[in-house]
Amino acid sequence: MSHPFPLSSFKIGSAAQIATIRSLGKQRVRWSPEKSDVDAPQITVGSPVPAAPVAEVAAPVAAPARVETPEVCERRQRREALMTQRAALQLCEHQFAEATKACKHATELVPTKPQEAREQTEALAQAFVDKMIGQQEMCIRLLTEGAGDKASLHAVNVAVISLLMGKTFGLSAAEMVDLGVGSMLHDIGKIQLPERVRHREEHFTPAENQFYQEHVAHGVTLAKKMGLQPGATLVIAQHHEHADGSGFPLKLNSDRMTTAARIVSLVNRYDNMCNPHVPSRALTPHEALSLLFAQGKNRYDTAILGAFIKMMGVYPPGSVVQLTDDRFAMVVSVNSTRPLKPRVMVHEPRVPRDEALLVSLESEPRLGIRRSLKPQQLPTESLEYLSPRPRVAYFFEPELAAVEMAA
Repeated sequence: MSHPFPLSSFKIGSAAQIATIRSLGKQRVRWSPEKSDVDAPQITVGSPVPAAPVAEVAAPVAAPARVETPEVCERRQRREALMTQRAALQLCEHQFAEATKACKHATELVPTKPQEAREQTEALAQAFVDKMIGQQEMCIRLLTEGAGDKASLHAVNVAVISLLMGKTFGLSAAEMVDLGVGSMLHDIGKIQLPERVRHREEHFTPAENQFYQEHVAHGVTLAKKMGLQPGATLVIAQHHEHADGSGFPLKLNSDRMTTAARIVSLVNRYDNMCNPHVPSRALTPHEALSLLFAQGKNRYDTAILGAFIKMMGVYPPGSVVQLTDDRFAMVVSVNSTRPLKPRVMVHEPRVPRDEALLVSLESEPRLGIRRSLKPQQLPTESLEYLSPRPRVAYFFEPELAAVEMAA
């Protein structure tokens, strides 16, 4: 059931839908010839033409085939593209919801069944890695809704982006699994803290701040009880360290941090800026990226910060922008090889929102992004049409599906 097709009734008619089916990992599929458009037998030049059967009654004269007007053709293509777009988005959102549910369940098992919690987290990390490993490029996709509690949303967001970063840096399969486990469990020590100190606030007293920082030590203790691999445990131990030695708890510098920990340290900060505990303090993805670039050059590993900006794009998914033709749009997906040419949902008053299609700026050479905006800077009509969400949730999909969707 982990796909957008079970409750639908339509023919599979695009490469994107075929890619979706292939992504499910099924060994066999069944098809129904009587409900499909099966090609007629090919007749080669020189082969005898089969005789037509003699009809006992005169056959009715076939009605002339309808010729599609350009307008009808455009509407049909829009419907087909919209169906493909919705199928791809529904698949991503379903997989994200399953991941947050599995992550939450594993976290709840940590205090009483630590080994089982480890097995479930490793299985989820392995599932992510299996989908990412390979030669195909991956796109980072903005989801319209983020399912699950805040802690699980944060854990899965950090895991997804960290693993895509790990793929960029060519980590081995085993290193990727450790990165996935460590990133999903990086805040596991917070379950040992009272709710009021699980999220650092500016008004914290020195004692409360110290109490908050102890979640790292609690996390390492739980990691050992779970029997996590050393690579995953080090991510938990070092996810608040900084390259310049200004982090905690050990004030390690970049040379003493693992690559996985340096990745998670940066990604964790980015997601906390976009999805803070107090929603009114949220930065747009573009603002968060700009701030990291301006203030984090010393705090974060230079190579990792540069790769992160390249992967997320100058305008990460979720950014609200104004295009060079003055229309407003929201970035919905980006590929690291084309950071300035993301896919956007454009506010087009003539097109109903539920029929809005994604536009690939790569295929529109005359169209680009002029500037990034805060949602409140949008005209009311554009704000209602684009509906930027208060929380930013990301998932990933093969580049093939994204290209077909945006075509």
